[in-house]
Amino acid sequence: MFRKPCVAGQFYPSDPAELEKTVKNFLIDNTLKERAVAVISPHAGYMYSGGVAGELFSNVIVPDDIILIGPNHTGLGEAVSIMPSGKWELPLGAVTINEKLAKWLLDESTMFSPDISAHLREHSLEVQLPFLYVLNRNINIVPITVMPLGYDECLEVGSAIARAITKSGKDTLIVASSDMNHYEADKKTREKDSLAIKEALALNAKGLLDVTTSKKISMCGVVPATTAIVAAKALGASKARLVKYATSGETSGDYKQVVGYAGIIIQ
Repeated sequence: MFRKPCVAGQFYPSDPAELEKTVKNFLIDNTLKERAVAVISPHAGYMYSGGVAGELFSNVIVPDDIILIGPNHTGLGEAVSIMPSGKWELPLGAVTINEKLAKWLLDESTMFSPDISAHLREHSLEVQLPFLYVLNRNINIVPITVMPLGYDECLEVGSAIARAITKSGKDTLIVASSDMNHYEADKKTREKDSLAIKEALALNAKGLLDVTTSKKISMCGVVPATTAIVAAKALGASKARLVKYATSGETSGDYKQVVGYAGIIIQ
């Protein structure tokens, strides 16, 4: 199956030449690219979060194999949905789903369900692909969307991802898609986001999930981020760093209701 873009022309340009130019304008030249086990990347419209995503991906080596984990905003499909085969079309080209790795994931845990419906209208993974594709035209993906999960479920899913990557024996980048706090004043959002970022940088998966609940931080991809931290630590990651943070107020000029964006590398 070919999965058509659902937010081209809205979150990012639909014209191929314009899209490539836009992505390259957000990327930073002459950075020292590092190997990463996982990253946490925002998924808003490029005018708002493209600068954070661009600087993040400019600092990492993008391998051929990518596992994308994003929140399920639509409510369609299963709790943890993998699109197991086919291709994702982009204005720039088509990205193939890694069927072998998808099958290994499905074999590793009953938490995963083969499901297409969760992906058809979901933007959180789609907006990552132009950046990844411009940096490596040979990427293949396993797209995963998740609904709200408890920590034990994140632990199971993250551990299964780590086992499947280990089985593959290939350099694989986990991309967790998440925006940070939503629709509060810029100062309050920065305060709340600093608490979540602190836990992410400490690679404290449970702490990240707990603080977003206790402090009412509306980080939409906290489950993908928590799961990615679990997987990354199981794969040997021991440190993380914040590449860039911004809020939508810096673009819109409206500081009364903003969304936060963070780009984090986990190694």
